[in-house]
Amino acid sequence: MELPALPNPLHEPVVDSHCHLDSTQTYSGLDPADAIRLAAEVGVTRIVQIGCDPDGCRWAVAAAERWSSVIAGVAIHPNDAARMGSDLTSALELVEELAQHPRVRAVGETGLDYYRTRDAAGQAIQRDAFAAHIAMAMAYDKTLVIHDRDAHDDILKVIDSEGPPTRIVMHCFSGDDHFAKACLDRGAYLSFAGTITFKNNDHLRDALIMAPRDRILVETDAPYLTPMPLRGRPNASYLIPHTARFLAATLEIDIDQMCQALNDNADAAFGGSW
Repeated sequence: MELPALPNPLHEPVVDSHCHLDSTQTYSGLDPADAIRLAAEVGVTRIVQIGCDPDGCRWAVAAAERWSSVIAGVAIHPNDAARMGSDLTSALELVEELAQHPRVRAVGETGLDYYRTRDAAGQAIQRDAFAAHIAMAMAYDKTLVIHDRDAHDDILKVIDSEGPPTRIVMHCFSGDDHFAKACLDRGAYLSFAGTITFKNNDHLRDALIMAPRDRILVETDAPYLTPMPLRGRPNASYLIPHTARFLAATLEIDIDQMCQALNDNADAAFGGSW
């Protein structure tokens, strides 16, 4: 698929707080080294690379070892957890092993997805796996990165049951301002993807407006969720400026101030600079 053109560069650096460089290469052919270089050219100077299955977790750690601008998150995605069967135990053991690596800053993306996993048994497996990931994040002082799709109430129930880790990121925040408050009350950061630019997502903009400026992150989830006006094209970290400028415009603040806040927030959310 043809990649979009580079946007105008940002004047202040910003972090892509959730990206899949490996999947981006598979989806659009964009080499990870080129993806990192192009992102830096437009002011996206650091990336959080997320692994969602055993191979992806190993790849994320290797990427973080290779590129100083990249840190890793490791986990078993909830939909994968629901269908792995007996392999889930060994997969979680691998995640726990990798979570102790110094270049791994996050356990995630973990959580619940009731959109693609609709059977009660699969959802129960997801909740157990989510609890196991929370325990890892707490044991190794890693940021918990949460995937939440159509499961807001149960996300909160599991967090409350297990106890919230020190740092939580709500990846691709998908709730309204009421759910945002519930997450913020538990110490979470809200990470906004290109979906906030979509016409029908007023609830996301309501959540953004009520969130404290020091709890907001920006992400691509590349190669998915490409922001307007490029929706339907392959996403990549270098397209973060579109979403960052949209956040600034929605909040009616200067784009440089927005970028400074996003950069500082990423340091706080992921346990310091890198």
